[in-house]
Amino acid sequence: SPLCLGIDYKTTTILLDGRRVKLELWVDSEGTGNEGILLVYDITNRWSFDGIDRWIREIDEHAPGVPRILVGNRLHLAFKRQVPTEQARAYAEKNGMTFFEVSPLCNFNVIESFTELSRIVLMRHGMEKFWKPNRAIVSCTPVHLIDKLPLPVAIKSHLKSFSMANGMNAVMMHGRSYSLANPSGGSKGNSLKRS
Repeated sequence: SPLCLGIDYKTTTILLDGRRVKLELWVDSEGTGNEGILLVYDITNRWSFDGIDRWIREIDEHAPGVPRILVGNRLHLAFKRQVPTEQARAYAEKNGMTFFEVSPLCNFNVIESFTELSRIVLMRHGMEKFWKPNRAIVSCTPVHLIDKLPLPVAIKSHLKSFSMANGMNAVMMHGRSYSLANPSGGSKGNSLKRS
């Protein structure tokens, strides 16, 4: 727990392969003492994406080797996009990062980005040996579930068309291809399976 007052600090618990994992989330500009880092930019603000290079240099200097994920925020405003998805995905791949686009407003891929970072951190420390391997790497909100989000119809329609146009049902992470599949063979599954 933080010893200093005024530090932006939160805790949350997520499910990772059916097990509870407690996360401590810090807003930390130095990067020292971190186990994993989310680099977040605003997809509607080119300047925020261009600043990621500076953050990567800072991380490499102060926290070399710490796993990091690139996150494009505000996906619900994709109609105002200034950073193309493919450019951000290529940038993440070039820098050895997993890439997500998220919308906290729609609760789209937010938990999934934290879950994947947690998985990478635990694997880095050899913690995956404490539970059985699970082929499901990441879960995401599939296109057919967008209709169930508590949003205006226009935003749902935009999210669905964006997801379909950008292949959000097939995600490329760390050079591995994943597609939506249900382990039980039904059509209601939403976990990504390695293909």
